[in-house]
Amino acid sequence: MELRQLNYFIAVAEERHFGRAAKRLHMAQPPLSQQIRQLEEQLGVKLLDRTTRRVDLTAAGQELLDRGRKIVNEVETLKADVYQVGNGATGVLRVGFSGSATYGVMPKIVRHVKQALPGLSMTLQGEMLTPAMEAGLRDHTLDAAVLRPPVASSEIEYKVVAREKLVVALPSHSPLATGRPVAINELQEQPFITYPPESVMYRMVSELCRQGGFQARIGQVAKETSTMLSFVAAGGGVAVVPEAVRSFQLEGVVYAALEDSPDSDLAVAWRREDRSTLLHNFVNLVMDVSETNPGTKGQV
Repeated sequence: MELRQLNYFIAVAEERHFGRAAKRLHMAQPPLSQQIRQLEEQLGVKLLDRTTRRVDLTAAGQELLDRGRKIVNEVETLKADVYQVGNGATGVLRVGFSGSATYGVMPKIVRHVKQALPGLSMTLQGEMLTPAMEAGLRDHTLDAAVLRPPVASSEIEYKVVAREKLVVALPSHSPLATGRPVAINELQEQPFITYPPESVMYRMVSELCRQGGFQARIGQVAKETSTMLSFVAAGGGVAVVPEAVRSFQLEGVVYAALEDSPDSDLAVAWRREDRSTLLHNFVNLVMDVSETNPGTKGQV
């Protein structure tokens, strides 16, 4: 039994008339009658009781109609689902992102993807450092990542989606918490609350301090941005963080602009070899909400 024959039978069974069924199927009546006879021969049962005026279903015909409708509907659903997957409109993506991205670009990305690709489900893993996200991409535990470049691996491509200055998170009782911009050398006597040494931000802050003529005195190391700010609020030191973190308001913490701040980039990254339509639809949507688009980069 072919799907085509099943569709022919369903049309006849629903119309209860060969002429009307043939018109509905846009075909002549004789070949339609022939197809139904062949189907009955293949199944070895009578499906229809034919009279000059109408067609009635036998018990076997009713069974085929009931279950045949489900089969046809399932096939149509399958065709639609396969089309959606093949065109990157549905599926699951595992996405890692840096902790500071939580306060800036990630909410925009999630909202935009939900609106534009409702069939796409994202499994999100936050508070990750760039080296861990690189490793996740290489070992296929992540499909995409929102990270801070540079990346070390030539297997990974990325596009910059946001570019922001750095700010200083200060305890609210700090003499520097006056609302004016702070120079990096004004922090040389302060303990620094930092991301771990393997992070991009740690290296940026260390270089800033070096340019300011001193080596940062590390008071506390924390992987999570929220934890860093909690230490700042407790008076444990200062933290240099991306500007988007300003949106995280915590009692006991104030933010000050950093004089001569370098740019800190945030990028969407993926495996160079991954040609998935779903992935590249995701990347394109992320770029739609990006603040800047200087292009695709590989190893740096």
